[in-house]
Amino acid sequence: MTEKRRNPTKVVLLHGLGRASLSMAYLANQLAKAGYDPVNLSYPSFKYPVEKLATDFVLPAILNRDEPTHFVTHSLGGIIVRQIADSNPDFRIGRVVMLAPPNAGSEVAETLSKWAWFRAFNGPAGEQLGTSAKSLPKSLGPAPFQLGIIAGNRTVNPLLSRLIEGENDGRFSVENAKLEGMADFLVLPVSHPFIMLNKTVSEETIHFLEHGAFQGSEKIP
Repeated sequence: MTEKRRNPTKVVLLHGLGRASLSMAYLANQLAKAGYDPVNLSYPSFKYPVEKLATDFVLPAILNRDEPTHFVTHSLGGIIVRQIADSNPDFRIGRVVMLAPPNAGSEVAETLSKWAWFRAFNGPAGEQLGTSAKSLPKSLGPAPFQLGIIAGNRTVNPLLSRLIEGENDGRFSVENAKLEGMADFLVLPVSHPFIMLNKTVSEETIHFLEHGAFQGSEKIP
């Protein structure tokens, strides 16, 4: 059993597009068991663009803290952390684990964005996650914090996967999860919607928060 910390380290969890804090509950529970103090946030991901989600919904919940803020994110949540780092360079970010982040955009979002029903369904933030040079993920630059990324290479939607070249999680390619400046990168046999519910993912997440590297991969030189 993990020894409880006298002063537990806070870790902010950010869910993906169209989800809620409940989707991160398993990870929050595993973090608590490991001695961390999880802060599992909900935000209206369908209603606003990434910039407003970061400024009006995430930042107010985590400001006024003396120590660096650590994050565990799923999908869109990772782009929100990058937005916070880009627009608030003095905000102290600690270690970050991104699960299935569209750091170079989503091929599925780019292909289907021409359809009005898809744009309406995904909302303003979803429209920002394409792969073109003007997409938000492409504009935010390298990671200015210690970052570990876990990508999946399984899909629950083979039809969507046909829109993507190479290994993918049903939303975007493994390559598009990568980000310049990351400290470590790991690919596991999990799909985009369910990556946060996987036991190995939770173990690797906790290992990175502890050590700055995953135990299942070699650290990037």
